[in-house]
Amino acid sequence: GLVDLITMKAIFWHDETMGAEYSMEEIPAGLQAEAEEWRNKLIEEVASTDDALMEKFFEDPNSITPEELLAAIRKATISMQLVPMLCGSSFHNKGVQKLLDYTIAFLPSPMDVPAVTGVNPKTDQEEVRKSSEDEPFCGLAFKIATDPFVGRLAFVRVYSGKLDAGSYVLNARSGKRERISRIYQMHANKQNPMETVGAGDICAAVGFKEIHTGDTLCAEDRPIVLE
Repeated sequence: GLVDLITMKAIFWHDETMGAEYSMEEIPAGLQAEAEEWRNKLIEEVASTDDALMEKFFEDPNSITPEELLAAIRKATISMQLVPMLCGSSFHNKGVQKLLDYTIAFLPSPMDVPAVTGVNPKTDQEEVRKSSEDEPFCGLAFKIATDPFVGRLAFVRVYSGKLDAGSYVLNARSGKRERISRIYQMHANKQNPMETVGAGDICAAVGFKEIHTGDTLCAEDRPIVLE
């Protein structure tokens, strides 16, 4: 198991379930002093990025709540002042739940980061696409894969606008239209069919003829090339 320094709880995984089941318990007595030492180091590091937290740290480190820590770590992570590190064992599937919890807690949503900037291939001028479904569609094909059941998949991160199943998009690299016949939301080796995906979503597109890793897909009347 491991100790979560934010909640100050011990997490124990049960080997017979290969990490699927775990329990939150009190920190074992033999680890309490070391856990408190490292929690103070964590708070000190996080407080260096937040004046209000620093003030509370000097007054009484024990008065800082898990919620305040989470908020400060999220703010510092998004501003790239800190890089949170988590413990676990991927071989035994241990630590996966906390990794997902803290991915949600610390990492930015598409609304928390600046709008994406690209280049209009017709004018060579920079253009900005906000993370909004009201903007023209643009997305980046960041991976091409083959699935034994549905064929070739293009994993697409949608930066702006919406992408509908059965619609046509422009491949900014080739200058050709591509029909996206089906859209899936991927769950490991399972696919959930989707009718539409919007800004901030990641999907797998099927039915295309020539899309390569790194290609920008966009609205035909509003071309853009992303980095």
